[in-house]
Amino acid sequence: MPSFENLSFHIEGPTSMFVSIVLSSCLLGLFFGVLFYTYLTRSHCPRKQIEGENRCVYTANGRKKYMTLKKNCDDDEIRLTVIVPAYNESDRIVDMLKETVDHLEKHYRSLGDRGERQWEVLVIDDESTDSTVDSVLRFSSSLDLGDHVRVCSLKKNRGKGGAVTWGMLHARGQYAIFADADGASRFSDIERLFEHMPKNATGGVVIGSRAHMVNTEAVVKRSFIRNFLMHSFHKLLQILGVREIGDTQCGFKLFSRFAYRNIYSKMHVEGWIFDIEVLTLARFLQLPIYEIPITWHEVGGSKMTLLKDSIRMAIDLLVIRLNYSFGIWERPKPKYA
Repeated sequence: MPSFENLSFHIEGPTSMFVSIVLSSCLLGLFFGVLFYTYLTRSHCPRKQIEGENRCVYTANGRKKYMTLKKNCDDDEIRLTVIVPAYNESDRIVDMLKETVDHLEKHYRSLGDRGERQWEVLVIDDESTDSTVDSVLRFSSSLDLGDHVRVCSLKKNRGKGGAVTWGMLHARGQYAIFADADGASRFSDIERLFEHMPKNATGGVVIGSRAHMVNTEAVVKRSFIRNFLMHSFHKLLQILGVREIGDTQCGFKLFSRFAYRNIYSKMHVEGWIFDIEVLTLARFLQLPIYEIPITWHEVGGSKMTLLKDSIRMAIDLLVIRLNYSFGIWERPKPKYA
């Protein structure tokens, strides 16, 4: 029969090991928790402005002119600001601008197509390495558009979301829309968006949508991996609670001045997934969001690296959800003008 001392020894050994395992697990969990919290709080801080990024260039009488961009500078004589984020778009942006300016000249002048221009286009060049800036300025000069078409060059790449945010922070119009430089969306469809823009003091957000095209030839002809990732992304959105919007990523979104002032001043995310934070902030502000079908076609030359950027978007989506859920990022309270 074993002695009491031996029995005690056999109990203490496993207990000590169990305590060590629990303690090690807690310390390891705490370590990874601190790392995760640090990532959440520090990984998505908007990049600080670099000297010279608040200057823009335009053409007048065939010569380059420079002016300083000012934040939150309203100009009621400008009805519409068009923000065009651009990164190495010299091959595509001119065709997009031709279509855009043609519509603006016909519909956004004080006396039909003859009076004062009530529009501005602000191209945000996201540290392009090609001739994007020169292409835009040559186009503007050819039509003598002056400071109605301006280019702001970022000194360090921010990503599409960062470029759009920078443009919106310096928009002056009663309304502002961002439109992709590839021209995939038909710009004249902006009138469809305006039809649904609330006419009250705060306005709202009206977004172009391609959701109605999910079974059309333009989408079906995409590669298997592209369609797989698209459907996986939509499923992840639903899991994380974004269910009421069919197409969150369409690069054609219209904002009232109240909306873009109060949304973009609170932005954190600067990558491809920034649209989700835009719509999240609009919901916090209790702004109406309308999703309107638009005409869209596939355009080659996308700057997305499909697999890499899809993984990054999934991570950023989770970061947005957790930061607002845990109160790490402040939820803006509804405001009324």
